[in-house]
Amino acid sequence: MTGSRISRLVLGAALAVAVGTLGLASLAGASTPVTPGTPVGPDPSSSGPLATNFWLATSQGNVWSFGNAGSYGSAAGLPLSHPIVAITPTPDGQGYWLVASDGGVFTYGDATFYGSTGALALNKPIVAMAATPDGKGYWLVASDGGIFTFGDASFYGSTGAIALNKPIVAMAPTPDGQGYWLVASDGGIFTFGDAPYAGSSGSAPAVDPAEKVVPNNSGKGYWIEDQNGSVQPFGDAQGSPPVMALMFQPVTAGDKSVLYAFSQLGKPYIWGGNGPVGYDCSGLALASWQHAAGISFARVSDDQYHTAGQPVAPSALAAGDLVFWGTSQTDWTTVYHTAIYVGGDKIVESTDGGVQLNSLGQWGQGDIMPVGRRP
Repeated sequence: MTGSRISRLVLGAALAVAVGTLGLASLAGASTPVTPGTPVGPDPSSSGPLATNFWLATSQGNVWSFGNAGSYGSAAGLPLSHPIVAITPTPDGQGYWLVASDGGVFTYGDATFYGSTGALALNKPIVAMAATPDGKGYWLVASDGGIFTFGDASFYGSTGAIALNKPIVAMAPTPDGQGYWLVASDGGIFTFGDAPYAGSSGSAPAVDPAEKVVPNNSGKGYWIEDQNGSVQPFGDAQGSPPVMALMFQPVTAGDKSVLYAFSQLGKPYIWGGNGPVGYDCSGLALASWQHAAGISFARVSDDQYHTAGQPVAPSALAAGDLVFWGTSQTDWTTVYHTAIYVGGDKIVESTDGGVQLNSLGQWGQGDIMPVGRRP
């Protein structure tokens, strides 16, 4: 690829991709990753598609679906009077709600409309929604922690009268629906009803802001999920949280580059491609940073690894950082592939199968270069 001087390819969340998640979330028409052709380097023949299924939504109402998450529609193209601030899946994952900052509610798939705050004069904008466990109601949450209930959702308390250090960004009900958690952007947790407190990430915030609190099945633990999909477990939560939908609100220049790369998902791999029709691996990396953040650097993969921005340790990778593969981890001239880190060990890359979301470790760790680069 002219992402490199050697023929090759490959790969955000959260979120924090995402989120998540990006971990990340949703892009219209994004497909399951395609196994690339024979590369110079690790053999991908034993690696399957990324097993993460999720949606990612933007403030313009775009919804992108990844993995096996269904594509049920979006608000993109509608004359929105207020930006979309939340996407919430139905309990069975066969639909989702989109919510605007005025509390306007849009339904897709098997999501049902139970009401909105669209006609109310709000003290603070709506920032989140949570569905009741049976999907027959939902809560809307304002940035001050004010709670609005619809359908069979019950009120158990709020932070509306509390002076918060950081705004509320999300809520989640307990498994029985008899309580809920609120989470602030710094990862601070507030509990109501039968929701137990198991800890928070408020004392050690991540690069990307907290976006979700996701309870486990026991209701005695939860994950705090950042915008890029990175998660921290608390209580008896173990492993990875269930599939969630994420909003991707760009905070850093790297976030913006990831969002641009997401918008290119599904476009073809073209040797030497700089877009917009198609890209090679390093062409996608460069275009994403140029268009989203106005930052330029070298064109081909090995030069990018040698000169683009600052080196970043693997443990410190953030959304938008560039990651690389080479045949020798001590010789920058052997680098043959560039990808864009999303978060949650996920990347966006242009491969022989086109621009897609994949796993950072899909071919093992052998050819991954020892540092990433932050333009």
